[in-house]
Amino acid sequence: MSHVIPEVTDVHVGRQAIYDRQGDVAAYELLFRNAPGARSATNGGVLATSQVMVAAFTTVGLDDLAGGRRCFINLTADFLLGELPVPFAPEHAVLEVLETVDVDDRLVAGVAALVERGYVIALDDFVSGSGHERLFELASYVKVDFLGTTAAQRQAILDVRKAHPHLRFVAERLETPADVTEAHERGYDLFQGYALSRPAVVTARTLSASRLRCVHLLGLLMAPDVGLDRVVSIVSSDPALSYRMLQAVNTAATGTAHRVSSVHEAVVMLGTAQIRDWVTLMLIGDLTEAGEEQTADILVHAQLCRLIAESGGLSGDEAFTAGLLDAVAGLLGLPVDTLAAKLPLAAMVRDALLHGTGPLGDVLAAVNAHEHGTAADVTNDDVLFQQLAALAWATRTVQAIRSN
Repeated sequence: MSHVIPEVTDVHVGRQAIYDRQGDVAAYELLFRNAPGARSATNGGVLATSQVMVAAFTTVGLDDLAGGRRCFINLTADFLLGELPVPFAPEHAVLEVLETVDVDDRLVAGVAALVERGYVIALDDFVSGSGHERLFELASYVKVDFLGTTAAQRQAILDVRKAHPHLRFVAERLETPADVTEAHERGYDLFQGYALSRPAVVTARTLSASRLRCVHLLGLLMAPDVGLDRVVSIVSSDPALSYRMLQAVNTAATGTAHRVSSVHEAVVMLGTAQIRDWVTLMLIGDLTEAGEEQTADILVHAQLCRLIAESGGLSGDEAFTAGLLDAVAGLLGLPVDTLAAKLPLAAMVRDALLHGTGPLGDVLAAVNAHEHGTAADVTNDDVLFQQLAALAWATRTVQAIRSN
């Protein structure tokens, strides 16, 4: 099978700091960007929100973006009403209700359901008389746009604190030192704007999950009696899906010592409901697909690792995961240690990838030597048969995906 130069996607997430009264970074707002130097978003709405979520949680990684701090993410009505999923745990982000959202009974009920699940709500660009006052009891933060309001309007907004002392007020779009001084003197809790810092754009390289695979998997996950083995099979057949599920586990496992040794374990840990949520957002947010040729190359590499490991009495799932990440690192043009550092890998998988040690390290070395023609005995019949079996499996898998 020929090796082609892969088509990979650069994803960009804007990140603007939010400061406390002591001048320390308390949180970040995550913003959609379509290029490294972009100062504003060219897309909005559901597409922008979906791409920010997918990039932040399954590509760049929340630790790299926020360093353990909470993130503010804009949500459109679709997410607030429960028509689109919020797939991450409540402790990871504050959900901002955009000022353009119409607040009616359904919207209030949707926000109340999110609060019941533990999510924290912020009212973005709040203006008195907008109807968003109905959300005061449910919200924890109110963001006030200094560029778009007068001093009198800002004081009127602050006056609601008397009736709602639980609310914390965020002064945003602070453009000048005078704005910062006013916000401090008026008693705002948090501060954001160009006078303090401009948004930085974080860029990461990724493979885009195949839309056909996502559609197939989403349909499968809608069935009430879906079998976990079938879900594992589909996720494992797509390198991008596999990597993103491992990244999602990394987010889900924040604050714990849990490590996973295989894609199978990642699927078990996330559960079908959360996988369904992530796949839904990937379908909305991803604009390109990984090519079949490079997908097949990765699958052959990973499956050959599995077959060689199993022939030696080792775990095939762990070997497949090590082989998959080894190949994905090559496709993304990243050092494997950079890739592995973003994932909650078990020690045996990590040692194999980073140091080439342990039984799985021997498997990776054998597969790489065979594929590059540097093995001591490249005509070993067992390895040749295993490579043919891996090639046949990868071909069947790609063809099955294409036909769904």
